[in-house]
Amino acid sequence: MSISQTSSHLFCLKMLIFSQQFVSISDMKKTAIIILLLFSGFEYVNSQIVNPKPLSERITGYKIDCELDAKAKTVTGTMEAYWVNPSKDIVPDIQLHMYLNAFRSNKSTFFKDYGKINLHKKEDFGWINILSIYDKNGNDLKPVMKYISPDDGNPDDMTVLDISLLQPAKPGDTVVIKVSFVSKLPVIVARTGYNSDYFFVGQWFPKFGVYEPQGMRYAQKGGWNCHQFHSNSEFYANHSVYDVNITLPKEYVVGTGGMQLEEKEIDGGRKILKTRAEDIVDYAWTAWPGYSVFKDQWQHVKITLLIPTERKEQVNRQFTAVKHALEFFSKNVGPFPWPYLTIVDPPNKGTGSGGMEYTTLFTSESVNSIPDYLHLPEMATIHEFGHAYFMGILASNEFEEPWLDEGVNSFYEERIVDHYYGPDGGLIDHPFFKVTDMAFYRMPYTTSQNKQTVTNAENSWNYAHGTYGMMSYNKAATCLHTLMGIIGEESMNDAFREYYRRFAFKFPSGRDFINVVNEVVTKAHGDKFGTDLNWFFDQTIYGTGICDYKVNSIKSTRITGFQGMINDGDSVKYTGNLHTEDSLYISTVQINRIGEVMLPLDILVHFDNGDQVYETWTGKERFKDYNYTGKRKVDWVKIDPDYKIKMDVNLINNSMTLSPDRKPVRRYTDKLIAFMEFFINIISL
Repeated sequence: MSISQTSSHLFCLKMLIFSQQFVSISDMKKTAIIILLLFSGFEYVNSQIVNPKPLSERITGYKIDCELDAKAKTVTGTMEAYWVNPSKDIVPDIQLHMYLNAFRSNKSTFFKDYGKINLHKKEDFGWINILSIYDKNGNDLKPVMKYISPDDGNPDDMTVLDISLLQPAKPGDTVVIKVSFVSKLPVIVARTGYNSDYFFVGQWFPKFGVYEPQGMRYAQKGGWNCHQFHSNSEFYANHSVYDVNITLPKEYVVGTGGMQLEEKEIDGGRKILKTRAEDIVDYAWTAWPGYSVFKDQWQHVKITLLIPTERKEQVNRQFTAVKHALEFFSKNVGPFPWPYLTIVDPPNKGTGSGGMEYTTLFTSESVNSIPDYLHLPEMATIHEFGHAYFMGILASNEFEEPWLDEGVNSFYEERIVDHYYGPDGGLIDHPFFKVTDMAFYRMPYTTSQNKQTVTNAENSWNYAHGTYGMMSYNKAATCLHTLMGIIGEESMNDAFREYYRRFAFKFPSGRDFINVVNEVVTKAHGDKFGTDLNWFFDQTIYGTGICDYKVNSIKSTRITGFQGMINDGDSVKYTGNLHTEDSLYISTVQINRIGEVMLPLDILVHFDNGDQVYETWTGKERFKDYNYTGKRKVDWVKIDPDYKIKMDVNLINNSMTLSPDRKPVRRYTDKLIAFMEFFINIISL
């Protein structure tokens, strides 16, 4: 919401007070940017409605007035937006994402990547058209705009718009554009669009790319980071201020990524909602007449839940899940800074829009009837909320490093689900069948035939053989669980707390994250794990090798008359008297490293008299033998008894016993029968 013009002396006083406040939480660069914006006519940036102080540099900002045409499935809008040149470069152009054009035709890069999309009729497709665009001086920019395809050169892709500036932007300059646009929503696809009277409006307005100055992330020179819309890419944007006013039929219930300031009815059976969002990376909204609205609160955060009326029995489940997530993240990563949060549980007709995140608004996923022992809605809610941290607050680049958001967030989702819903059955807690969320995520990686095809150093659209999800979600999360097993849970928490403290609202790279881990772990453990942990990340996140350790054999040889024992090559000869009471055993345990990944691990050796020995091994050699001499024999051996190395792709060969127990076979048979009954119940939901 804009503020009114003030007299010059009051304006300067406000600017001075604001600058003093802002320096206390950030650096002079932020202050300079805000002052430039104030003098550029964007004094609304100074208006703090949501939070007491700005959280980000606010390189970009948007004022949008829009109207939903529920019959035509369009959103028509006018937008005034700014971008501040944060670099030392003279920038000749601006670049805008035009995401909805991914659904304009079957020739777009998104269509080609995806392979098959359920868009058939003309009204199923979506697009965004710029009706007019002017700079702050009233110059028409339509003649100098063109669509580009920086990723694949596809001449038919229209998801990135380049606009030449009539006057190049010098360092610190503010570029202002005034745009009229119309967005035609597609039938729900890629978590945006419509179905009948249901609307989820995402990626719906012309949106600035990110200009990365030299030295930001991996930028060797300044330039626009504005990728095309790919089927396996999500988003990357500056933290912005959004003043968005939405006009639509009055019967619609609306949820947005902004804080609602006002709602009033106007002529023509319509209403207008005025909203404000600060320091978020994107703005989305939903509208549907069938939502029921529920309210709750966790500490300073007012929570709104939009859910189909027929799912009222799940309201407490949704609120409880998001409160668990707020508590866990606040304790182990950092505070959630906004005073509001909106959860959307789409109806069945809006299923395709479920499971998407927009910092202060996200969509969960559920069905109308789901048993209490199946925590899928909770999993979805916790996962999508978590993106508020890694996609939202930290704002990593999902186009280029999807694991840094999706993998890290999946790691936290698993921890939270299994912490609050049971360490043995966090995801499925049926009396006869339990599955942890961690195990659920681990399996697609460990069982994949393509787990050695690529590394996590790829851009999101370059993962071969359908490995994007398995690599960026499953493998990355499993790697982080393994790292936590090695360095300890508290050191892992300390690393993420420092990561948040240092890089909140600053667009970190994967290398930034690794550097933080190295510093925190070295400070806590010295050189216990080496001078740094690069060896871990190089093998796991950025490597294609697998981790697989195996108990190869257990051998125990009985020795009597040991006073005269001699070793002649591979045979053992005995001399002297043979006395049973003098019997000794030589037990040998052989451990093999089958995979390429080398990790430190523990080995538990159990003897027939009940004794146990813990061995530690660097895991670097291809094999390791342990020899024990005494009156006891090795009974069984288990690699990684505390299950720290979750990357090990074959847990079956991690143990061996000389005295097998048939009871587990019977237990697994019973579990298999129980699972069959469970599966029949699930498919009948």
